[in-house]
Amino acid sequence: MFFSLVVTSCKTTGNSEKTASFKVWGNCEKCKTTIESSCNVDGVVEKNWNVESTLMTVKFDTTKITLDHIQELVAKAGYDNDAYYGDDYAYGKLESCCQYDRKPFELK
Repeated sequence: MFFSLVVTSCKTTGNSEKTASFKVWGNCEKCKTTIESSCNVDGVVEKNWNVESTLMTVKFDTTKITLDHIQELVAKAGYDNDAYYGDDYAYGKLESCCQYDRKPFELK
């Protein structure tokens, strides 16, 4: 019985990398740097925020981080996104060119 438990716990579920996109409000190349830097954590393999479309695309290891946690990190840097309202203090410290028009947050 112990052996079957060990074998079962060692099984992998396949590829643990996932790619996802979500909207992040912002304005410029400085925003791009800050938004992408907020995701410099273990588990995030690739990140790209598109200035024109305002879409953030991330490739991440689902065994190390969740999409929800990534969105939370972006919000802590001061940027509103699909899941979280940006931290007000961090938003206030953004350069003036990065202070986008904030919309009231709507719960999904």
